[in-house]
Amino acid sequence: MTATGPGAEPTWEPDVLPGYWQQTLSLGPDPDGEGDLVATLVRRGEAGRGRHAVLALHGYTDYFFNTELADHFAEHGFTFYALDLHKCGRSRREGQTPHFTTDLASYDAELDRALAIIAADGADAPRVCVYGHSAGGLVATLWLDRLRRRGAAEHVGALVLNSPFFDLHGPAVLRSAPTSAALIALARLRKRQVIRKPTQGGYGTTLHRDYAGEFDYDLEMKPVGGFPITFGWINAVRRGQARLHRGLDVGVPNLVLRSDHSVTEAPHPEAIQRGDAVLDVAQIARWAGCVGNRQTITPITDAKHDVFLSLAEPRAAAYWELARWLDDYLGSESRRPTMNFGQD
Repeated sequence: MTATGPGAEPTWEPDVLPGYWQQTLSLGPDPDGEGDLVATLVRRGEAGRGRHAVLALHGYTDYFFNTELADHFAEHGFTFYALDLHKCGRSRREGQTPHFTTDLASYDAELDRALAIIAADGADAPRVCVYGHSAGGLVATLWLDRLRRRGAAEHVGALVLNSPFFDLHGPAVLRSAPTSAALIALARLRKRQVIRKPTQGGYGTTLHRDYAGEFDYDLEMKPVGGFPITFGWINAVRRGQARLHRGLDVGVPNLVLRSDHSVTEAPHPEAIQRGDAVLDVAQIARWAGCVGNRQTITPITDAKHDVFLSLAEPRAAAYWELARWLDDYLGSESRRPTMNFGQD
């Protein structure tokens, strides 16, 4: 795999997913002291020739694997790209703490690079739809606000958020000022100390086909029980959420998809197949208006935390809502396909 630095000619190589290509972006030394960082830009098929492209960001304990989502965007005229952020998925190197960062703004450099590559990759300068799931939704929202303020968002045309991580799940005391102050102190002293260990069973068992799900992915890149959560990472998230709560402006039309209800995570997958077992959807609804103007918020009945990994019926509903929004706001000219995922 060939890593490319700023200004280097892009080198695309075959990805682990058939029909996909990847480019490794060198990012230099890790400010948190875990060696050299890379990010991995993945592309579906050949370089784009149309007016639209999409850049997808994964969540925590996640990486790009959902080719069904990529196919859906492609059917609507989008060249599909996804970015495995540094220390995540394809981009994690030996000795690095999975998904660890102490500042969500540290992702800006690789996001800027990915956007520049996408803009130069096709015959026409595309309008890029940025897509973010969960923690990736928070990262994308903060980045686009900063991009707009820098006057560098000319290629961005839309934002799609899938259950964005806009606040902590759990009792209100977790979101209180004293708790936040204590978290800041602990993050400074013990940034890699684990605050939450991986769980047995739970949400992951509803997804992977080896358990009670229907999707296939690398269980080392996306463990069923999740990766440990550290003080440093959760403090970075809380700082990003506090910035969001003061109000942002991503500067483009935005769609927020989420489940219509949350469920308490349980060890038995049948109990949590319908509903968000990771985040409180009431908190997503509360803070969604802080993203910016020209917004559409759409609850999906019985959807999971990742609405596009839901059971067949809510997944089809999520794809239909996405297709309708893309047609309405971006003028996608391709037909709206009928999504058939079989029986629940």
